Amino acid sequence: MLTMRNMTPRLWHFGFATLTPAALLVAGAFLGGLWVLTAVVYLTAMTSALDRLIKPNTTAAPDQSDTSLSVIIALAHFALLPIIVWALVGSALGTLEKAGLFFAAGLWFGQVSNANAHELIHRQSRVLHRLGMWSYITLLFGHHTSAHVLVHHRHVATRADPNTSRQGESLYRYMARAWIGSFWQGYMAERARLARIGRPAWRNPYVMYVGGAALCLSMAALLGSWPATLAYVGLCGYAQSQLLMSDYVQHYGLLRATREDGKPEPVAAKHSWNSPHWFSSALMLNATRHSDHHAHPGRHYRSLTLPKDAPMLPRPLPLMASIALIPPLWRRIMDPRVERWRNA
Repeated sequence: MLTMRNMTPRLWHFGFATLTPAALLVAGAFLGGLWVLTAVVYLTAMTSALDRLIKPNTTAAPDQSDTSLSVIIALAHFALLPIIVWALVGSALGTLEKAGLFFAAGLWFGQVSNANAHELIHRQSRVLHRLGMWSYITLLFGHHTSAHVLVHHRHVATRADPNTSRQGESLYRYMARAWIGSFWQGYMAERARLARIGRPAWRNPYVMYVGGAALCLSMAALLGSWPATLAYVGLCGYAQSQLLMSDYVQHYGLLRATREDGKPEPVAAKHSWNSPHWFSSALMLNATRHSDHHAHPGRHYRSLTLPKDAPMLPRPLPLMASIALIPPLWRRIMDPRVERWRNA
């Protein structure tokens, strides 16, 4: 087994992991054939194989503030999205090629671009924050910009957080509850914030989220009428499901205890599931180091650590998300682990 245990992840590691599949998707959109197959293999079998072959890496870079890769990924996102929609409805690709391209592109938008947008909405720079916001808007998921920061980080690991999955709750029930709950609670949090600082209701970013989504749908219709619109909505829904699956896995069953004053205990490392696997962590910009992210939301992805007292997933995050698609198998694997952490 290869080891990366003592090697601090460099920027090019993350760049190679995240941008290579984007280039393969572009080639697949125009050339089809083996390029589509390679993109699918890269984002599934190869990622899984490298996670098994390379020993888990627990190192972190010193505090980093380089955002160049995040900007490049965001720009790739904006370029790739219309290319994929066009390839799905307007190209000469065959049915299997289009199916493979849809599958691989959904994984890239839902795992790589989502992780990058998540990184950007936590940046203090207005430009970077809006870059992440528009990445979500173009996936018809703009409300996540507000819900994640104002609701999830405040109420994580409690029943007040719609994105904290409960023990015994299936992935399918969770996704419906989390999507609707985060949309509504994010809106209410923004409305309360505007009232607190004395700004008018029309300044609510939900106006931009909904208006931006309508604009994107209109552009898809102009690109190729109803088939393009349906392809676009399907691609966005698939990408959104990847984000929700990640949240489901990373918070499954881990709840904060209630103190005597009725308030939940402070957020700690034990309230998020983590993964030390090297390649999938690079692919997802260390979103797998979730405990440290909740402890330090503004910390850049390269500097996130793996606390020794944090719960660890038994398999890489993408694989665990796939297992969650089969609720009985998921509960058999995870429920005993949840109980051990509750009794720790």
